[in-house]
Amino acid sequence: MKTMKIDIVSDIACPWCAIGYARLELAMDRLADELDFEIDWHAFELNPDADPDGEPILKALSRKYGRSPEEMDAAQSDMTTIASELGLNFSRMKERRTRNTFDAHRLVKWAGEHGRQTEMKKAFFDAYFGDAENIADPEVLLARVETIGLDVNEARRILESDKFATDVRADEARYQQAGVSAVPAFIIDQTYMISGAQEPETLVQSFRQIASGAENPA
Repeated sequence: MKTMKIDIVSDIACPWCAIGYARLELAMDRLADELDFEIDWHAFELNPDADPDGEPILKALSRKYGRSPEEMDAAQSDMTTIASELGLNFSRMKERRTRNTFDAHRLVKWAGEHGRQTEMKKAFFDAYFGDAENIADPEVLLARVETIGLDVNEARRILESDKFATDVRADEARYQQAGVSAVPAFIIDQTYMISGAQEPETLVQSFRQIASGAENPA
C-alpha cells in the first residue's frame, strides 16, 4: 500500500489547526484501505512575542483583525460549534489568553522521538482550547506530558535546557521561506501544499488525486 507523507505546519495556539487535524483524521480513516499515512508536525508561532501575562483573546483578536469584540466573540462561537461536532473540547475557547508556544513546540519535537508527537500536540490543544490553560507555563506543559504517559522528569530537563530550540527555529525558518504564512498548512509528499482546515471530503479527493499521480490535484 502506498504511504503518503504529510508534514503539518501549525501552532498550538491556532484553533483552526486543531480543527484541521480532526478533519484530516476523518479523511485518513476513510482512506485506510487505500493509503498509509506518515505524519510529521512542524512549528509555527502565531504569538512569538506574547506578553508573559498574556492578553484576553477576544481583545487581542479584535485588535489584530480590526473587528469588534462582538464579531470576534461570534467567530469564536462558530469555531466552538465546529470543534464540538468533531469531538474536540473547545469549552473554554473564549477564556484563553495569548500565549507563547515555543516551549510547547520543543516538547512536541521531543515527543516525536518517542513516537508520540501527535498525542502531545493534541494534549496541548486540549489544554489551551478546552481548559484555557497557560501553555507557556512549564508546569502546565509537564502535566500534559504526564497525561500521555511520557517521562515528566525527562521533559522537565528539556524545558530547563535549550534542547530542541534549534529544531523549532529551523522548522519556522524553513516553512516561512517555503511560503507558509498562515496555518494550518499540509505539505503532501514534500510537493503539494493544502492550506487551511479543509473539509474531510476535500482532503479525500485531493489525496486520491495525488496518489494517482495527477499533476494538478484539487
